[in-house]
Amino acid sequence: MAPTIPRIGKSAPLFEGDVVRYDSRKKEILYDKISLVNIIAEKQWTVLFFYPRDFSGLCPTEIHSFNRRFKDFEKANTVLVGCSTDSTYSHKAWMQKPRTKGGIDKLSYPLLADPSLKISTSYGVLQRELGQALRGTFIINDEGILLSMAINPAWIGRSVDETVR
Repeated sequence: MAPTIPRIGKSAPLFEGDVVRYDSRKKEILYDKISLVNIIAEKQWTVLFFYPRDFSGLCPTEIHSFNRRFKDFEKANTVLVGCSTDSTYSHKAWMQKPRTKGGIDKLSYPLLADPSLKISTSYGVLQRELGQALRGTFIINDEGILLSMAINPAWIGRSVDETVR
């Protein structure tokens, strides 16, 4: 049976999972949980974006672009979540490593782990043969309705400015 493809104007696929996030008050990287159900319950919008791999070449530029615009998402009552098929341990190691050594440092938003491939499959971005996601960006309103989606191959970046707009 073929996976269901998300549709604009319909309920977004629900997701929940483990994240790694930087706690600026405690000055440490923490493991946590996140779910679309809880974000919707808080009456917030969601931007869920997928990227292929931790420790890759193009991914850090987008991840840092999203981080630079984090306050804009916050002002728009929007939770920003990055997701790859890597584990929380990989996410944490990448955050702990300085940018000058191939890391991403601390981010203002969480990175969701999808090692089971369930989330990337439900959003139609999984490249099963590679075990990684395409570059997908999904905007979900505060009622859980998918309003926008864009999916690019792994080697083509995306415009964070357009996502904010």
